[in-house]
Amino acid sequence: MLHLTPDPADTATMTWEQLLSRRRYPEQPQLHVVTDAPPVRGAFVADYDRVVFSSAFRRLQRKTQVMPLPETDFVHTRLTHSLETACVGRSLGRLGGRLLLEETDGLAECLPHLDSDFGDIVAAACLAHDIGNPPFGHSGEDAISAYFRSAAAEPFVRMLNPAQRADLQQFEGNAAGFRVLTHTYAAHSSGSAGLGLTYATLGAFTKYPRPSVVEEASRTHGSSEKKYGYFQTEASRFQDVARELGLLPKVAASDQGGFYHRHPLAFLVEAADDLCYRIIDFEDGLKLGLIPCETGLALLRAMLGDAPGRRGSVEWRDWREELGYLRARLINQLVQQTARLFADRAPDLLRGRADEPLVQQLDCWEQLQEIHRLTVEHLYQSRPVLEIEAAGFEVLAGLLDAFLYATFDPQAGPRSRKLLQLLPDQFRASGPQEGASAYEQIVLLTDHIGGLTDQNALSLFRTIRGIDLPKGF
Repeated sequence: MLHLTPDPADTATMTWEQLLSRRRYPEQPQLHVVTDAPPVRGAFVADYDRVVFSSAFRRLQRKTQVMPLPETDFVHTRLTHSLETACVGRSLGRLGGRLLLEETDGLAECLPHLDSDFGDIVAAACLAHDIGNPPFGHSGEDAISAYFRSAAAEPFVRMLNPAQRADLQQFEGNAAGFRVLTHTYAAHSSGSAGLGLTYATLGAFTKYPRPSVVEEASRTHGSSEKKYGYFQTEASRFQDVARELGLLPKVAASDQGGFYHRHPLAFLVEAADDLCYRIIDFEDGLKLGLIPCETGLALLRAMLGDAPGRRGSVEWRDWREELGYLRARLINQLVQQTARLFADRAPDLLRGRADEPLVQQLDCWEQLQEIHRLTVEHLYQSRPVLEIEAAGFEVLAGLLDAFLYATFDPQAGPRSRKLLQLLPDQFRASGPQEGASAYEQIVLLTDHIGGLTDQNALSLFRTIRGIDLPKGF
C-alpha cells in the first residue's frame, strides 16, 4: 500500500493537490453570469474544448503526420493523430488515477475525483501536444533550424544573445506549442492569456520543462531534457506555471531558474504520443503498401501473444480489417501496462527521482523498437516522403528569408513593402507591437511561417516566387 504522506527523509516533493491546479493562466475576468449552480463540465474538460475550437488546432488537419500532402483519406494528419493520442491519454490518465486511488492511503478523501481529473488533464494536453508543429512534420523543425544556422540568416541572428539564437537554431515545436497556448497577439486584443488553459493542463503539456540553453554540468540527460519547452519570449510565463504547480527545480541556487522536473502527468502525455505514433504510423505504412503486410501482422500477433496459426471466432477475409483489430487490442493491452507502470512509479515521479519514458520500461519495448525501425525504413524514408520533405526545406527557408529581409530592409524598397503588406497584422512588429526587439520580430515571423499548413506554405512560396499567380489572374 502506498502512502499519501511523504517520507520525512525527503526534502522536497510535488503534491497532487498543487499539481492539479484549476486556476487558469493567467487569472481572467469572468465573462459570464456567475450562479450558485455547480458547473456542468469541469475546468479540465473546458481545456479540452478550448483546444478543439482553436484555429491552431483546426490547422492540424492540413499538417503532416506521416505522409506529407497525402492523397488518401486514410493516412493520418496531425489532427487525427492528436485526436487519437487524446483518446489514449484519457484512458491512461483514468486508469493510472484509479490505481493510485485504490492503493494510496488517504488519497480518495483528499482528491475523490483524481482519476477523472487525470484523464481530462492528460486528454487536453495530448490534444494540444502537436499544436505548435510547423508544416512538413518534424522535417519542418529541421528546416527552420537549418535556415537560422545558414549564412543567409547570419545578419539576423548575429544581433541576438546565445539563448535567443538557440531558440531559432534549434527550433522546437513543443516550445512553439507552449507559445500558442499562452500568447495573445497585440493586434488581436489587449489580453495575454492565449487559450486561457488551466495551470495543470499547461504543466502536463510541457514535456521538456527547460529553456533551449542550460549548462552541461547541470544536465542529467533524462527524457525531459532531450528538447526544450519554451522560447525566451515565454520564459516568465513558464516560471509562473512552475510556481503555481510546485514543480521541483532541477538546479538549486542557480541562475537557470527555468530548469525543472516534469509534471508527473507529462509522462502519460509522452506515453500516449509514443504508443500512437509507433503503432498507428506503422499501420499507415502497412495500409499504404510500403511495409509488407504479412511482416506487420506477424509482429503485431507476436506482441499480443497470439500463437502462429491461431484461429479465433472470426475468420478474417480482409487483412486490413484484421490489422485494425490487432492494433486496437495491442493499444488496449499497452495502455493497461503503462498505467500500471505509472502508478508504481508515481512516488518517484513526485520527488523528481525518475526521468525515463514509461514505454521504454514495457516488456515489449524491443518489439516496439522493431516496429519503429520498419516504419523508419519503409515509410519515413520512402521516396515520396523524402522528396516532399526536401522540398519543405526549400519552401520554409525561402519564406523565412523573404520575409526576414523585408522586415529588416533598411531601405524598405518596393519588394519589401509588398511582402510586408502580405503579412497578417498580428505578425508585424508595428502598431500595438511597435518597438518589438529584433528577436521578437523574428519570433513573430516564425510564428507566421510555422503556423501555416503544408498547402498554405507551398502556395505562398510559389506565389511570392512568381511560380503561380492567384486564381483569377
